[in-house]
Amino acid sequence: MEDADLAFSPVWRLRELLDNRAASSVELTELFLRRIEALKPKLNAFITVTAEEALIAARVADEKLSRGENNTPLLGIPISIKDLELTRGIRTTLGSLIFQGNVPDSDSVVVERVRAGGAVIMGKTNTPEFGLQGTTENRLGDPCRNPWDTERTAGGSSGGAGAAVAVGMCAIATGTDGGGSI
Repeated sequence: MEDADLAFSPVWRLRELLDNRAASSVELTELFLRRIEALKPKLNAFITVTAEEALIAARVADEKLSRGENNTPLLGIPISIKDLELTRGIRTTLGSLIFQGNVPDSDSVVVERVRAGGAVIMGKTNTPEFGLQGTTENRLGDPCRNPWDTERTAGGSSGGAGAAVAVGMCAIATGTDGGGSI
């Protein structure tokens, strides 16, 4: 299967490929990391990329799959986490300069469940400060851009998550909604 086909495959298809050993979690993770590296400067969909951690998690997932330990739908699936969700050991800025160096000691409930499911966390997607804007802009860097027209916004507050999935930077993303952002 071509890289572009994999990058835009639905999660159920990636699950089949992993289960049938037609692809490995490491291969998928490396593919998405290449896409993040290539597209991040143009779109600014990610605030933090966790390449090393993602590859470690992908290797663990592949080991479990090789032993037949696939009892979770997300095992080995690359995912991004919106930067409003606390992530133990991974920078969580909430889109704010105040928290630009914040590395939580605990996970939000969503992240606990993502990790328990064996998903591979690729990094944290861009969000407006505290998720309080209809566009994904903050003072941490450039705004998140619409993948189809970079002169436009990707929306908000889950603009980074939406842009990342739309261009195949990850298979699935978490988002939150306070008034229509997802």
